[in-house]
Amino acid sequence: MATVKLTGTDFDKVVEDNEMVLVDFWASWCGPCRMFAPIYEKASEAHPDIVFGKVDTDAEIDLAQAYNISSIPTLMVIRDGIVLHAQAGALPERSLEELISKAREIDMDEVRAEVAKAS
Repeated sequence: MATVKLTGTDFDKVVEDNEMVLVDFWASWCGPCRMFAPIYEKASEAHPDIVFGKVDTDAEIDLAQAYNISSIPTLMVIRDGIVLHAQAGALPERSLEELISKAREIDMDEVRAEVAKAS
């Protein structure tokens, strides 16, 4: 699956409708973002069961602010509607693959229990 453009209009629905969503917060003027783009695109093709979204922070200022994006690129991993990972910086291919593998292995029942306990 190729990457998909996410906007403030469809972001929540995409997150709600999919078990796992990776989100790349980026901008066209950002050199590291441009370097990361082909790595992210390749991963999207290797993992068709995951939605790989891209949020243009220049066009989607409110969405970037809602997720406290202060540096780009920032990669976010959302599973079952819960943000499991959010970190700025372009990842090499191997690190991205490791992150995806770890996100798949997480016991979401435990995560939901921790979230419920913290609320």
